[in-house]
Amino acid sequence: MNKEISIIKGIHPGIILNRELKKRKLPKKRLALLIDEFPQTIGAITKGKRRINPQLSIRIGKALGLDEEYFLILQAYHDIEQEKRKLHESLHPDLSKIRPIIFWDTDIRKIDWVKYKSSVIRRVFERGNEAEKLEIIRFYGQEDVTEILEQSGNLGHWAGVRQ
Repeated sequence: MNKEISIIKGIHPGIILNRELKKRKLPKKRLALLIDEFPQTIGAITKGKRRINPQLSIRIGKALGLDEEYFLILQAYHDIEQEKRKLHESLHPDLSKIRPIIFWDTDIRKIDWVKYKSSVIRRVFERGNEAEKLEIIRFYGQEDVTEILEQSGNLGHWAGVRQ
């Protein structure tokens, strides 16, 4: 079970439950009757619109012959993934110091600044002004910026930026 969980962790447990029900050809309504739950609750869970609590995890696990904590563990991993996503969304440089035109092909407010660090650094150092480059250095750190520019062969863009 641990190997399977490591593969699917972060996915809403309702999606996994839905897959399991389809594999067993067990309708959601039938599962709801088996575990004494409202069919709407099972439907909301399988659509990823509702969480699985400990009580439901135990009842679903027993009904499907799975570990009682299986769906609760998946829920915990999903919750952690959602919190990481929120944290990444809040991590960004001071956008008042970066012109949106540098990122003409996307909404600057929706960039995942952690995930696309290399691309952001390269783009700002190719097209940005000195103030924008300084903000990127402040946000990512001089060491990371230098390393990425060296890897991409754009270290020449580093010249002229005073700290």
